Amino acid sequence: MDYQLSIEDAPATVPGGTALLLSHPSTGGTDHVDTGFLEIDADRFLVVSTRSTAREVRQKLEHYGVDESRADILDTISVDRGYSRRAGDNLHYVNAPDDVDGIVETVEQFLASNAGKRRISFDSISELAYYADDERAAEGLERMVALLEEYDAIGLFHVSPEVHDPDVLDRFTRACDGVIEIDENGSQSTRF
Repeated sequence: MDYQLSIEDAPATVPGGTALLLSHPSTGGTDHVDTGFLEIDADRFLVVSTRSTAREVRQKLEHYGVDESRADILDTISVDRGYSRRAGDNLHYVNAPDDVDGIVETVEQFLASNAGKRRISFDSISELAYYADDERAAEGLERMVALLEEYDAIGLFHVSPEVHDPDVLDRFTRACDGVIEIDENGSQSTRF
């Protein structure tokens, strides 16, 4: 099935299985791209956060008017920060922010248990690499991209290029079908 995109310089639609890499400075503003990706043409979406708590993700969705009733959230860092965790039907946790297997398993459970059009937003692969290491983060990304193909879903994966060696960044790029780049001035370009 095809999915609509509302991303500058990108095709109007992409097929299920498409993975997009959102490359931006670690301090760059990406909320408009991320929430724009989530708010259209999806029955369900999963936000995987390695940078923000579930509460912060909910605040972002609410601020941008994204329908939270369609959202699942995987919070990978609250346990590391010592915050209390309130599990719910649409709220998930892993044991530690470097639990790559647990993250990939939760992504697969989400895709397998929800029908229709599904989107994944992963913020961020760079933070996952910080906790787990570059190799495990790259393997996790590749496994999640394979799941998108298997389940006919699409995904958006954040990365901050300045914190990675060129060969690691190249591996992340090769795993995805398109790259959305936001530079330090906020200019955006997209290539497939």
